[in-house]
Amino acid sequence: MARILSVDDSRVIREMMRTMLESQGHEVLTAEDGMAAMKLARKEKVDMVFSDINMPNMNGISLIAKLRSLPGYEIIPIIMLTTETGDFKKEKAREYGASGWLAKPLDEERVLNAVARMIG
Repeated sequence: MARILSVDDSRVIREMMRTMLESQGHEVLTAEDGMAAMKLARKEKVDMVFSDINMPNMNGISLIAKLRSLPGYEIIPIIMLTTETGDFKKEKAREYGASGWLAKPLDEERVLNAVARMIG
């Protein structure tokens, strides 16, 4: 199964993602913001990232740009999670290398389908 990083400033969202993904046999690493995610990413290799867009310290768009510069992270799927509905942030995220987008509130079926589509 896959090793997945879940980045969100909400502990509830991180735990929900962990529960959904671990129920399917995936290993889940979590971080509360982009800075913590970068520390983890420099030490650990993951197969996929789910990240909130609006977070303190380092937002999701900055995180995408920084992850894409790390060896081994150039092409892994990065799915953005947000309550944002505007196209501006979606386009910005795509510009920096986001692979896709899921709107909150999260739905288990959509999360698991995203994993299946992106990493099989």
